[in-house]
Amino acid sequence: MVKKIISDFLDSNVFVVSKGNSCIIVDAGAQVAEVEKEVAGRVVEGIFLTHGHYDHAVYALEYAKRFGCKIYCSELSKEYLADGKKNYSEGKFAVRNFSEFEFLNGEGKIALQNLEVEFKQLGGHSRGDMVYKIEHNLFVGDLLIGRDIGRIDLYGGDKQDMIASLESLQKEKYSLMFSGHGGENSKETQDKVTALWLRFLRR
Repeated sequence: MVKKIISDFLDSNVFVVSKGNSCIIVDAGAQVAEVEKEVAGRVVEGIFLTHGHYDHAVYALEYAKRFGCKIYCSELSKEYLADGKKNYSEGKFAVRNFSEFEFLNGEGKIALQNLEVEFKQLGGHSRGDMVYKIEHNLFVGDLLIGRDIGRIDLYGGDKQDMIASLESLQKEKYSLMFSGHGGENSKETQDKVTALWLRFLRR
């Protein structure tokens, strides 16, 4: 089961993905009280950040403290999390202590109590873009935003990396794709949108 919370930070999405008596949280832009309502007493097994921009990470440490769990993200996101300019918080958000973090590289799987999380490090929107697949759902952060792609003109963004990421996402098998902003899309719909963006970016 996937519950979406729309945050006050640029309408970024936070997802609570639950199974049985446990859940995980994808991204951390919504206030803790709002997330707690959707957690509904379940054990939170981890917080998974799709990238290090402030609107997706600002409450990560508060979540970790409140729910007693680790924060997972790409190791390449560390520089964003530590720097208020690179994470676009205008200096208002920076992580100083990374003891609650588990950094991920490349691709692999994390087996939790009730859920298995597949992860893949990509790029294009930031150097530390991380995609998570949980059962039949794919969480892509700001690589894709509804029927748009994420900005590639921010620090660490790159057109060729975005092309490679979109090509990789086309090969993924999933039912629904959940983005960092906006609504979710089926694979059939998303593949059509992605194909159009690839034609545009390759010109």
